[in-house]
Amino acid sequence: MPIGPLAITDEISIRLFKEILDQQLQDQQASGKEASEHPAYAVLSQMLDEFKRPGKAARKGFYDYPTNGKKTFWPELKNHYSQADKQIDFNEIKDRLLFAQICEALRAIEEGVIKSVEDANIGSVFGIGFAPWSGGVVQFVNAYGIAGFIERSHELAQRYGDRFLPPTILKDQISNTRFEIPAS
Repeated sequence: MPIGPLAITDEISIRLFKEILDQQLQDQQASGKEASEHPAYAVLSQMLDEFKRPGKAARKGFYDYPTNGKKTFWPELKNHYSQADKQIDFNEIKDRLLFAQICEALRAIEEGVIKSVEDANIGSVFGIGFAPWSGGVVQFVNAYGIAGFIERSHELAQRYGDRFLPPTILKDQISNTRFEIPAS
């Protein structure tokens, strides 16, 4: 991907990400759903409230931004968040990043926000910087195989939470060889 998740969070602003998560919680409560706090919420709150590191505009977030120099990881990041006994395999990290974005895009398709496979693929690559080598979110699912994608999503959901659960629109197509957006 063109920019990593911590760098993009700094670019957009840690404060904005936290506000988005706050709004999601409010929306869940307002719709009568059980409010579930995103795992990143505690980190974003700590970065803002305790460490006073709101992102790139303030020249301090997950990275430090010296006036004359290249950005570098904030040295205290490792002290506060690294857990030597809980190192995650690279492929697990990759799947978590990709599957979370794909599941969210599939939910947008399910809700009628995205109308075509082409829009999903092109929009994901050029709009949100989804891994270009994949061909886009739907192409990734098709290359992975729908049944395999669903199985892996469930594995990730067991370990890391419901945000990895595959949307119904995908489960309804488990017997298909390719994901298609149903005609409305």
